[in-house]
Amino acid sequence: MKLIFVNRYFHPDHSATSQMLSGPAFALAEAGYAVHVITSQQRYDAPGDRLPARERVAGVDVRRVWTSRFGRARLLGRACDYLSFYLTATLAIWRLAGAGDVIVAKTDPPMLSVIVAPVARLRGAVLINWLQDIFPEVAEAVGIGRGRLGTLALAALRRLRDQSLKCATMNITLGERMAERLVALGVARARISVIPNWADGTLVTARAHPTNLFRSGLAGPDDFVVAYSGNLGRAHEIEAMLGAIAVTEERTMSPAVAGPDDATRCPRIVWLFVGGGNQMQALQARAEKGGLRSVVFRPYQPKEALADSLSAADVHLVSLRPELEGLIVPSKIYGIMAAGRATIFIGDADGEVARLLVRADCGLTVAAGDGRTLADAVAALASDGVRTRALGDNARRAFEQAYDKPLVIERWTRLIQSLQVT
Repeated sequence: MKLIFVNRYFHPDHSATSQMLSGPAFALAEAGYAVHVITSQQRYDAPGDRLPARERVAGVDVRRVWTSRFGRARLLGRACDYLSFYLTATLAIWRLAGAGDVIVAKTDPPMLSVIVAPVARLRGAVLINWLQDIFPEVAEAVGIGRGRLGTLALAALRRLRDQSLKCATMNITLGERMAERLVALGVARARISVIPNWADGTLVTARAHPTNLFRSGLAGPDDFVVAYSGNLGRAHEIEAMLGAIAVTEERTMSPAVAGPDDATRCPRIVWLFVGGGNQMQALQARAEKGGLRSVVFRPYQPKEALADSLSAADVHLVSLRPELEGLIVPSKIYGIMAAGRATIFIGDADGEVARLLVRADCGLTVAAGDGRTLADAVAALASDGVRTRALGDNARRAFEQAYDKPLVIERWTRLIQSLQVT
């Protein structure tokens, strides 16, 4: 039996979908499975790069197919990249898959299950859909596909997508809210399994502030650092962040309007943004235009620097627009938990991350767009170091119990074994 993973990016690419795939793929190969990956020759942040068409990496047979290389700058170019991958990946799957093999289709590019499902059926292979998001609902939520023509096209895509989910042997979702969405689409609950994404608890650990060189370059020993790390894109809202930054700066200049907490006990607040995305650019532009001085921007950090960059913060922000709940799960939460830091979630109080923060007692939730409440939450944590550290300790403890890389890979292994039994 061959295990065939299909995704547009794979090791050595450092994009999120690549990293989430690489862990289980390498672990299952080490366990003795014949693991194959069908992917592109591109890197996420460098579409002009060309990786080898064939290579064997840590026991995994990697087949990289040709795609166009327009990149993500323009919607039409991105669509061409998607279409070329659909075509060449379909041909590669047809040539490789056989009766009894297991094909695991991720969701980069979107709707990948639609082209994989008929090939799997014709070749007698087992299909697993690994959903990092639910498309085209994500596109609709962020305003793509408006107008009559766009609405009709998305409706047609939705029907094809639903069929590809219903005929799959298993659909892997990242959380219960996403599983609930699939049930509402008519997918049998027996064909849904929840396996969260993960972080590497040996790579990302809690680092003390005094020895953290990344932190020392941007904040003083008594400052309180609020960080956002990773992609800040269309799925995330920035109004609460900008509002909270303005409020905290106003309070610093005028203690008389400091709000519910004693301003004399609250240290200086530094807002750190690490990463990129179109909303990151918008936030930086508006921060500069508004004269906000407590904001620091840094680029994406290499994997080996994640422990220091994530530990540089006292508390992290995670954001998701409420209308996207159940369609996306912000996987950055697991790296934050691995670093032993508290989280303030900006979004739906009954969202996937909000539920996790309550279960593990490792953070707080504020509503999207509510900058003043976010500022109050930051001030409260900044003024209570004992509570903030306790939330961080709880986060690491919960991470070690459910979201560390070996635990998630074990769940994948059990799933594959169950398919062999059936």
